[in-house]
Amino acid sequence: MEPLRPSRRGFLAASAAAAVGAAASTTPAAADPGPAAWPPGPGTRLRPQAPDAELRGILARIDQTRLQATVQKLTTFGTRHTLSSQTDPNRGIGAARDWILGQMQDIAATSQGRMTVQAQSFVQPVSSRIPTPTVITNLIATLTGAASPNRVYVVSGHYDSRVSDVMNFTSDAPGADDDASGVAAVLEMARVMATHQPKATIVFAAVAGEEQGLYGAAHMAAQFKAAGTDVQGMFTNDIVGSSRADDGTRDPHALRLFSEGVPTSETPQQTAVRQAVGSEADSPSRQLARFVTDVANSADMTVHVIYRRDRYLRGGDHIPFLQQGFPACRFTEPHENFAHQHQDTRVENGVQFGDLIEFVEFDYVRRVARVNAAAMWSLANGPGTPKNALLLDAQLGNTTTLTWDASAEADLAGYEVVWREATEPDWTHGVPAGNVTSFTVNLAKDNVFFGVRAIDKAGRRSPVAFPTPSP
Repeated sequence: MEPLRPSRRGFLAASAAAAVGAAASTTPAAADPGPAAWPPGPGTRLRPQAPDAELRGILARIDQTRLQATVQKLTTFGTRHTLSSQTDPNRGIGAARDWILGQMQDIAATSQGRMTVQAQSFVQPVSSRIPTPTVITNLIATLTGAASPNRVYVVSGHYDSRVSDVMNFTSDAPGADDDASGVAAVLEMARVMATHQPKATIVFAAVAGEEQGLYGAAHMAAQFKAAGTDVQGMFTNDIVGSSRADDGTRDPHALRLFSEGVPTSETPQQTAVRQAVGSEADSPSRQLARFVTDVANSADMTVHVIYRRDRYLRGGDHIPFLQQGFPACRFTEPHENFAHQHQDTRVENGVQFGDLIEFVEFDYVRRVARVNAAAMWSLANGPGTPKNALLLDAQLGNTTTLTWDASAEADLAGYEVVWREATEPDWTHGVPAGNVTSFTVNLAKDNVFFGVRAIDKAGRRSPVAFPTPSP
């Protein structure tokens, strides 16, 4: 396991603080223990989940050279604009589609039948960025789970590209960072995991129509919803190719994860409950993001969770999944250089514009892929998120009782009730509950937040389920 490295900004801030402290005093001072934790409560402090041997092997096999070759190939199709040619064998989105499909089919051939590949096509009607009815195709590789195949996790990147004018489908649009980098990460994860057998199902997707309005992802999410698919987590990787900011500084071991608080699909009844209990930071997507930070310690990257759905004025393919009620988040590089996104390729005043491969850092893309792989494999091989978690609030009292549905998973060991102080960003304490569906904690529900998660016999944990008040 590679050691974690502090971010550049964190290192500089710590160095500056140390220098100020040294200048202020030349004599040692007694340590200040600070205020005692409040409220005191049961359980032990939580620790990150360590990777098992199989996950360490998967992470080790993610290949930087293959990631670079994928991005290089995708930039050779000239443009991958959604409105570009679908029949030219060398240029346009059709050529890119066929190449990605072939890559997925080659990967599936190594899986001994566990992985299947689908070209999911549909006709997108006329819209503000679709001038004529247009065929859009998602490329989907599904690695079916052995024990819980109906529990599904999705990871995606989008293979369409654009230039300054979103309707310009003829000019070169190499789209190296946005989003060949994300597609490369998805294909590499699929290649490495195809020879393994997860407990739950993993879907690897390269979608189109993103730049024109998230159409490919919207269709895929709607199909999952219509089929009643139990999608328990979705990640999109969009603009994950560079750690370099527009001022030239780098943060090569940092990655942003955008995660909404208030659910996009929230109903008026759910709004009333949220306002009553103060759960603005406890959506299913926020629990998914917390899970990532718990398991990604093996990927030599610090994941910074951003408490919002996406960046200002922008959106990504996780949003259609949120609209369908699925937990979903977006991975994006730490500092975007907007001269290298959505730009005609040109030089102005000595500045190179355009989304060119020369601006992609492939050691960084490898670490991004490792973060994703750690999250996806840990999700698919751990137990599912407990369902129908409730906090019993019919009576006043200074203890708290939670209930949840029993899991049918064969290797389930039991459950853990977790809690945190109301101002803490993440869960801090855990109380073993055993293999039960009801548990009482000697701690007042008014003072802290509670959750419950499942644990299997290997010690792998599920994302936390945040309980709603009992009806």
